[in-house]
Formats: sequence, structure tokens, C-alpha cells
Amino acid sequence: MAIYKKIDLHMHSTVSDGTDTPAEILANVKKAGIELFALTDHDAIKGAAALAGTLQEGDPDFIPGIEFSCKDEEGKYHILGLGYAPDSEPINAVVNTGHGYRMKKLGLRLEFLKSEYGIEFPEEEIAGLYTMDNPGKPHIANLMAKYGYAQSKDDAIYNYLNKMHAPSKYVRPEEAIRGILGSGGIPVLAHPTYGDGDQLILGEDMDRRIRRLLDFGLQGLEGFYSGFTNKISAEILGFADRYGLYVTAGSDYHGRNKLIELADTGLTEDTEWPEGLTRFIEDVRICSPKTDRE
Repeated sequence: MAIYKKIDLHMHSTVSDGTDTPAEILANVKKAGIELFALTDHDAIKGAAALAGTLQEGDPDFIPGIEFSCKDEEGKYHILGLGYAPDSEPINAVVNTGHGYRMKKLGLRLEFLKSEYGIEFPEEEIAGLYTMDNPGKPHIANLMAKYGYAQSKDDAIYNYLNKMHAPSKYVRPEEAIRGILGSGGIPVLAHPTYGDGDQLILGEDMDRRIRRLLDFGLQGLEGFYSGFTNKISAEILGFADRYGLYVTAGSDYHGRNKLIELADTGLTEDTEWPEGLTRFIEDVRICSPKTDRE
């Protein structure tokens, strides 16, 4: 039996690559009737920490979250950290490491655009990028469209920025998982079926990937997701059941940057909750303005 009628445990704000501020996220979550939500900005906890400290009576329950962009010799992974203590040193250490990698990648992308296409931006725009918590391809792409270098954000990303193949560093999945666990959080593999680019990971390949991450301490799978078909969701739920993992549900909402609505998780009021999702809600740290549960 569902504890909450409507949840969304995967969304992004302006702290990373969304278009809603954390305060607007909260307002829109309330407007959508969501009773439990998590803010999971890429490689950043600033927005989640702010929300955790400002909840008031009448606000929905909240789980501090993050989405680490990870890579190692086996591929790319997106690892959600849910329910951590925002002031804990282990997760902040990983965030700082990832931020350093991201800022270096920003410089490489700007150099690539200048050397390959003669694309340059005004100094104040570049300075603005470097003051962001989490500058990424969408921010540069929006500038390219603004100054007429590309027809749109998507055009800038797919026909220019994605052409750069210079090596860059990422947080490793074991580093992310260790930081999440060390801060009292639950590490969850986000949208497990989707790998790098258009890569789909299914069947035995997915099984190997999950078992490898289990060795690092992975505890959950995102079994309900806006981009999943019923068949994909069923496969992920099967793996969660096989390995006794938690299950989460998220939309991956980015505001105007993606055509995804809040609470578009594939989980409806009529869906029978799997045991892994019920157990996750029971075990995760929830910040609630309505109870003493912290």
C-alpha cells in the first residue's frame, strides 16, 4: 500500500541544468500535488541543502538528493544519492572533486569551440559561466543560440559540442557511492537502461553492470522513470527483486530544458508499489515539515 499518492525523486534546478530555481521547484512541486520529492542536481547539493533548511508547514516531504555523473573503464553511470546529510564531509568531498572536473571541462569546451569554429563569447558571459555551480553543455549551447552561432540549444549540442572528444575526468562510481554511504544516504543507479548517448543496456549486460556496482555498495535502482516503457520498467524491477535492492521513481524534470513534466515517472495512483519502493520510503532520511522525522 502506497504511503504517498504522488512522488517524484529525480529533478533538476538552476543549480545544475534545470530552468527552475530551487524555490520555484518547491512551488511547482506543490502545484503538481506531489507529496514527496527529491532535488537531484548534477554533482551539486547547494539547492537541496537550501530546501532542506527552509521547509515550512504545508510543504511536501523532501529528500535531499544529488545525481553524480560517473565514468570508469566500463562506461558511464548516473548515481543518485538520496537522503544524505547535506553538511556531511564525505559527500561534500565528492561534490568538490566533481566540481573541479566540471570547471576544467568547461574550459576545454570553450577552447574547442574557439579553435574549431571560431566561436567566442563576450568576457562577461564567460565570467558568468565560471560563477555557476554546475556549468554544462546546455549553458554553453544556450549562449551559442543567443549569439547566433547555432539555430537552437539542441543544434548547438548535437552539431557542435558533441563533436569534442578530448579526454576528461569524471567521478568514479565507487567514489560517488562511498561518499553517499558515508553521509547516510542511499546510492541508486539512475535510469539504469540508458548508458552513454543512445546506448541501451539490457538483459545480461544490465545484470553485469548491476552486480559490478553492488560490489561498490549500490543499494537501489530507479525502476520508474519518464523515459521507460512498461517492458523496461518491468526488467529493472525484476533486477531489484532479484538482488533485494531499493526501488525509486523519478521524472528527470529539467523545467523548460526538457519536455518532461513533474511526476511523469510511470508510477500512478493505481500502480501497486513494489516491495523495494515501500522499503525505500521506510528507510530513507526524509525532511518533513509535518512530522519530527528527519
